[in-house]
Amino acid sequence: MPTKTPPFDELDRKIVAALIANARTSFAEIGAAIGLSATAVKRRVDRMRETDVITGFTATVRPAALGWRTEAYIEVYCDSAAPPRRLAEVVRNYPEITAAMTVTGAADALLHVRATDVGHFEEVLERIRAEPFVRKTLSFMVLSHLLPDSPEAAPREAAPDGAANLR
Repeated sequence: MPTKTPPFDELDRKIVAALIANARTSFAEIGAAIGLSATAVKRRVDRMRETDVITGFTATVRPAALGWRTEAYIEVYCDSAAPPRRLAEVVRNYPEITAAMTVTGAADALLHVRATDVGHFEEVLERIRAEPFVRKTLSFMVLSHLLPDSPEAAPREAAPDGAANLR
């Protein structure tokens, strides 16, 4: 039986947008900005957490500050159809992989990799290529970011429906 989608109104959208912009914003600050009490904002946030609209809160860290100065994407092509479950098991063994997803098109998966330098990236790439189900890879080094990386940078425009653009 499908789960019922919880009600999600314009005030919820504004709360989510405020938390995306800065997850440390207090309920009182959010409430003052959107015309609710801190208690009402907390109730709404609690409801959105219980219904998995909000799945967590996180800190945004500049990767270079942690020594991760090289960034790349790797298209992974698998022998036969490696199940997504198997791909997920393998990518969990690589702390350098910051995001991984199955994709449409010729590639089976796309990996986002961060490394300390090009040599480290090459070592990670060779380990990925050595996985028994990997037929080939294509990698793309990131030269620069065209959109801001952090909430401190220029804010993104709101989508036409008022929802925040998520990255």
